[in-house]
Amino acid sequence: MSAEPAAAGFRCGYIAIVGRPNVGKSTLMNKLIGAKVSITSRKAQTTRHRITGIQTRADAQYVYIDTPGFQTRHGNALNKTLNRTVTTTLTGVDVVLMVMEAGHFGEADQKVLALLPTNVPVILVINKADHVKDKASLMNFAQQVAAQFNFAAIVPVSAKQGFQLDRLEGEIRQHLPAGERIFDEDDITDRSEKFLAAEIVREKVFRFVGDELPYTSTVVIEQFEQEGNLRRVFAAILVGRDAHKAMLIGQKGARLKEISTQARLDMEKLFGGKVYLEIWVKVKSGWADNEASLRAYGYE
Repeated sequence: MSAEPAAAGFRCGYIAIVGRPNVGKSTLMNKLIGAKVSITSRKAQTTRHRITGIQTRADAQYVYIDTPGFQTRHGNALNKTLNRTVTTTLTGVDVVLMVMEAGHFGEADQKVLALLPTNVPVILVINKADHVKDKASLMNFAQQVAAQFNFAAIVPVSAKQGFQLDRLEGEIRQHLPAGERIFDEDDITDRSEKFLAAEIVREKVFRFVGDELPYTSTVVIEQFEQEGNLRRVFAAILVGRDAHKAMLIGQKGARLKEISTQARLDMEKLFGGKVYLEIWVKVKSGWADNEASLRAYGYE
């Protein structure tokens, strides 16, 4: 944490990023802070934890909190825990970014709107605006959503392309309270390297296996060591059935090797040093069946 006083006029605060699954919340945060600390995937429920990303400018520090997509189906322990993470986050922030996909306003989006606080500024972020060629229809869509809630601002963006993110950052800064930095200026997250290593492996699992693997699969770092600039990481992928284990390993271990290689490369880029990574697959059914078990695996 930083105790060094900031310049006059400096602003600092927490910004929650919320929305239904797969609208680009994690991609948006990664682009805003300029580093990949929240994993991305086409698979729903990729983000399962509250992830903090930090961006420090000359005149402000933005502390973004990426949340899981709000779940409207499957009333199991995992989804209840994910939804509680979203609602709890909304109670202690200075600004909320409500992320929607351009042209898509459905029941799931409506349920997230119903959660939004009325005592803090909420900015509507219309993502994937570059996919809409007819700008008049984009404006009509923005007006349709704006009729449902009193937004402090509406900003169409493309998180993937970086379109209008500077404008979004400017809108956010207007609503941050004056104050000194919360974190050191070179911090990009408050999460540990061990946690980030597990998330990187989990991202590769979903990227390479996709819809074939149940969303309840997870990753546990069983050992994390650092010697100088070298990190040794030993990870276990937990699956529910032997068939899932075979699916992850692949023919002659080819799929698991690819997952390991790509995860190692991402870790080395994020950690700035060499990584020795070993991954194996374990069958452990029922790990997400109750809230006590979820807490044991780090779910909040």
